[in-house]
Amino acid sequence: MKESQHRATFGGRISAVLVAAGGAVGLGNIWRFPYVAGDNGGGAFLLIYILCILFLGLPLMIAEFSIGKATHRNAVGAFHLLDRRWSGIGYMGVLSSVLILGFYLVVAGWTAEYMIHSFTSDLVRQTSAEVHRHTFEAFITHPWKPVFYATLFAAATHLIVTLGVKEGIERAAKVMMPLLFLFLIVLSVHSMLLPGGIEGLRFFLTPDFSKVTASSVLTALGQSFFSLSIGLGTMITYASYFTPETSIRHTALHVTLLDTLVALLAGLMIFPAVFSAGIEPAAGPSLVFITLPTIFGSMPLGELWSTIFFLLLVIAALTSTISLHETVTAYLQEEWALSRFAAARCTTLFTALLGALASLSLGVLQEWRIGGLTLFDALDFVTANILLPLGGLLICVFVGWRWKRDEIASQLYAPTGGAHRRPGFSIFRFLVRYFCPVVMLLLFLDNLGWKLF
Repeated sequence: MKESQHRATFGGRISAVLVAAGGAVGLGNIWRFPYVAGDNGGGAFLLIYILCILFLGLPLMIAEFSIGKATHRNAVGAFHLLDRRWSGIGYMGVLSSVLILGFYLVVAGWTAEYMIHSFTSDLVRQTSAEVHRHTFEAFITHPWKPVFYATLFAAATHLIVTLGVKEGIERAAKVMMPLLFLFLIVLSVHSMLLPGGIEGLRFFLTPDFSKVTASSVLTALGQSFFSLSIGLGTMITYASYFTPETSIRHTALHVTLLDTLVALLAGLMIFPAVFSAGIEPAAGPSLVFITLPTIFGSMPLGELWSTIFFLLLVIAALTSTISLHETVTAYLQEEWALSRFAAARCTTLFTALLGALASLSLGVLQEWRIGGLTLFDALDFVTANILLPLGGLLICVFVGWRWKRDEIASQLYAPTGGAHRRPGFSIFRFLVRYFCPVVMLLLFLDNLGWKLF
């Protein structure tokens, strides 16, 4: 198999872990995970989620890493090299990245707006959840403010990606990932020390299986899948920059551990604060932009904690927009023979325009509907419910049934070999060939409304 020459690589194993973890960690861990866990009973959901990460997320990440490292190509080029007939998986990943950036830039812009207003103390001066709700709704429907912040976020992402793999993406990950963990730990400790915070810890860490349903299990499966950015081509693209010495198994394990740790710290940060304020843990998607600002307003030094929290969200969002952008940029650069600057510029201009339209669809363009959904909601629905699970399913089929056993074994155990004598390889093969495809199919059908349980 011929590998592409003169291609950038990450500086080492730690760099590979930090960059890939940055691609996995995002608003899904810090914003979505706590309210989903709150809606599904807390501790029991956390346990199921960890099992899903272990038996679904980890094998799929290993599969994507194997494809990227074997080919040293972007998501589309990797499948072109392995088997051109399966190239549709790569195209689906690139399309998913474009569409997700379309609405993700909008939400990322919201975090930047709230960080600035926390810093100026405007946010914590508001006195009630109702006032915060009105403020939030007025902001997201404003004709130009959210568009400005989304464009600003697109520009920041563009700047980092154009600097290149080592000077831009790797250097940014080395700064942002430690900062993200530092802020999470500081906020978690502060939250757990609040009066009544121990009740939040009990809710989050004590399993109550009477609250577990088939629906909550599928929700945990979906959260574990999406939190690791599987099915996007992102992990294939990042693995294509691995050095020969980078261990796929160890890197995938470390990335999943870091990703799960972020979700755990997010829960330790949010649930004690929610219980301390006497608010229901099942606050839903409004938890971050309406419920938590209300809590910060009642805390001593509330403007400080609010600023740190929304700065944390900005960092998490930026690590994700960088990985999504790089997936598209690498494809345009390698498959369309564009310079990195030209490829990044095309990606930025198109996704920024799509983000502007998605933002406006919540306000002045809300009458424009696609299947009854605003453009913002349509982008979310199509990617989360169709493209990502379908992409994950097809990757399982390709790695489990189409890719030769010896070829994937050579990636997992190079240069030591001996894969056939290792029980771990047999477990991986079983999960990717049988367990993961069945689970992905069930998840895909459930997302489309085919309730099987």
